[in-house]
Parts: sequence; structure tokens; C-alpha cells
Amino acid sequence: MLSKPKVFALGFQHVMAMYAGAIAVPFIVGGALGLTETQIAYLIAADLFTCGLATLLQVLRIKYFGSGLPVVLGCTFTAVGPIIAIASTSNLATAYGAIILSGLFVVLFAPLYGKLLRFFPTVVTGTVVTIIGLTLIPVAMNNAAGGQGSADFGAPHNLLLALITLIVILLFNRLGKGFLRVVSVLVGLAVGTAAGYFMGIVDFSGVGQASLFSIAKPFYFGVPEFSIVAVLTMIIVNIVSMVESTGVYLAVGRATDQKVEQKQIVNGLRSEGAAIVLGGIFNAFPYTAFSQNVGLITLTRVKTRNVIFAAGIIMVVLGLLPKLAALTTVIPNAVLGGAMIVMFGSVAASGISILSEVDLRKEGNLLIAACSIAVGLGSAAVPQMFDTLPEWSKMLLQSGIVTGSLTAVILNLIFSARSGSSKEQVSDLSGGHAPQEA
Repeated sequence: MLSKPKVFALGFQHVMAMYAGAIAVPFIVGGALGLTETQIAYLIAADLFTCGLATLLQVLRIKYFGSGLPVVLGCTFTAVGPIIAIASTSNLATAYGAIILSGLFVVLFAPLYGKLLRFFPTVVTGTVVTIIGLTLIPVAMNNAAGGQGSADFGAPHNLLLALITLIVILLFNRLGKGFLRVVSVLVGLAVGTAAGYFMGIVDFSGVGQASLFSIAKPFYFGVPEFSIVAVLTMIIVNIVSMVESTGVYLAVGRATDQKVEQKQIVNGLRSEGAAIVLGGIFNAFPYTAFSQNVGLITLTRVKTRNVIFAAGIIMVVLGLLPKLAALTTVIPNAVLGGAMIVMFGSVAASGISILSEVDLRKEGNLLIAACSIAVGLGSAAVPQMFDTLPEWSKMLLQSGIVTGSLTAVILNLIFSARSGSSKEQVSDLSGGHAPQEA
């Protein structure tokens, strides 16, 4: 049984793992729309506050909401482009109106989507989890180099910081015992940030400028307005997120050694829909399950929901105390990148572990995994190949997780039909031990 201080430390470690992704979206959207520093600061505070509420809603399993899995929710990057496009052609009130209605769509559509989960046998599950990890590795490497687009991208000091962070995490994970081993990522982030401070690249000026206390206000940017095109756009965004979240739920099930039931995924997606509605009300963003936290669970082997509950509480507090939240932003991108290498690699390794239970000597299984991983990685690595397609299809096809997942499901159906074993293709959602043959 973990003590409260240990639960808090582990929860804080989860917050640090997802923090860069959580605050990047409000920075990008706010900057693209020309918002003031005060407005961007509000976006960040509201986002953290709503991230916390969304995570708590996911962990607290009730009749129709919450998967009960140790899943952390954060804002999806898939929504960044559409939100900017909608707000640029109309206004932010229209974007938030679309977010609210698309969240309601997710709540209502989740049960129907759940019926499709029987098309996720072990070979599909393992492939999807592998794709999630592999498509995120370039994100880790970009951060390790200093952050894509940064003036010092690839500078020696960034590579050194990433290496220091990675080595510290590996050393504590390999040589540390008990609690020190479990918080290896947090220690790595702390040591890497300290090293960055002595190199003179950690800037605390933002902490002094941040306000001490802030409360998220409903409809901060005005009463929601509605446009059919904007709503349909955000619905497509959220369908993409539902597919990505399904892969995360399956990966979490694997990491926590439990079979993920269809009802859990449906309830989890309902919670995401409710969280998206909250995001629209508080002028934050659409939410999805974060993959980096799966890697952290795999690495630490701490599977209790109490830790994620603590992470949710911490995010709510950070959303109410911007000055405290600003303190966590001083971590250099390179340090975060060093930690991400371990976490995202762990997700990919988990997917490979699931695939190891599949008989890849059978031609169908081999082709399902090979083609799906190739399509998923190809879509993520060369998204510009879809630039001439309609906007709605670009949103779907430029997500490697979506293209890889669809390829896996379709090929599984084709090979199952060929072998006449479609009735035996009972989905073991956690990638368990039910035989899956194409």
C-alpha cells in the first residue's frame, strides 16, 4: 500500500509526463489567433483545470461514465488545426460551440462505436499499440533536439541534456530500489532541469509574471455560436480521437495485466465526450487519452488508480494556481525529450510484446501487422502526401494511428473471411491469451 506522499509524487510524475503536450496546444492556438498574453494564460489555466476534471471523470468509474482504468486525459493535437481554421474564419465562440456539440456526439455515439470493438483481435491490438509508440518517437526526438522550430534545434547542449536525462532514468530504473526506481522519470526530469539551469538555459521569468490565482470561467470568449460545417469538422476530429483512445485503453490494459471489457471502453469514451463538453464550456479543448502516461505505467509498473486520481487533483490545483503551473514550464524541451524516449519506446515495446503472442508464421497475421505498421508510420512520417485531398479526409488520413488501425481492421476482416474463421475472431481487448488466427 503506497503512502499518501508516495501517491502524490507518482501522480506528479504523471503530470510532468503529459505537461508539455497539455500546455503546447493553448500556446499554439493562442499564438496562431493573435490572442493577448492574458488570454493565452487563461487558456493554459483553463486547460489544466479541465484536464484534471477530465482525468478524474475517467478514473472514477460509475454506471455510464469512466473506464476505471489508470488513464490520463489531455487535449488532442488533432484539434489544433481545425480550431484555428474555424476561429480564423468566424470566431472562437463558433469553435467552442462546435466543441460542445461534438462532445455530445461522442457521448451518444460511444455505444455504437463499442460494437465495432469485436474487430480488434490480438493481432490488431498489438499492431495498433505498436503504431502508437512508433509514431510518437519522432516527437520525442524533436524535443530531445530542443523542440521543432526552436532557434537552437540540434544544439550540443540540447542533445547533452536529453542524454543526461535518459541516462539518469535508466540508472535509477536499473539500480534504484523500491520507490526510487518507481520515480525514475521524475528524478530524471529534476536532474536534467538542474543541469539546464547550470547551463543557463532555464528561464524563471514566466513564473514571476504569472498570476497567483485564477478560476476558469464558463464562456470566457463569449456565448457559444453554432455552424454546421464547424460542428461536422469537430465531430471528425473526435472520431479520430476515439480511435486513438481505443488504442491507449488497450495498451493500458496490457500494462496493468487486465482484460479491458467493451463496456469499459464505451464508458471511457463517454467520459471523453463529457470532458470535451466541459472543454467547450470552459473555453479549453477537446480531450483524449494520453499515450505517454501508458509508457510511464509500463516503466514504473505502478498500476493503481489512486496515482492517476492524484494526478487529476494536481492538474486541477495547477489550473487554479497559474504561478505554480508556470514553475513546471521551466523544464527544457530537451529534458522532456530524453524522458519521452523511454516512455514512448516502452509503448512500442508493449505492442511488440502483444504481437509476440500472435503466430506471425501464418501469412494473414504477418501481412496484417506488416502492412498496418507500414501504412501507419508512413502516414505519420509523410502527412503531406494527403495535402490534395478534401480537408475532412486529411484529418483522418494524416493520423498514423487512424490509418494503421483501419488497415489492421480491414485486413483482419479480409483474411478472416478467406479462412472462414470470422466467427472465431472473438476480440480479446487487452491482448490476452485467446488464440487469434487469420
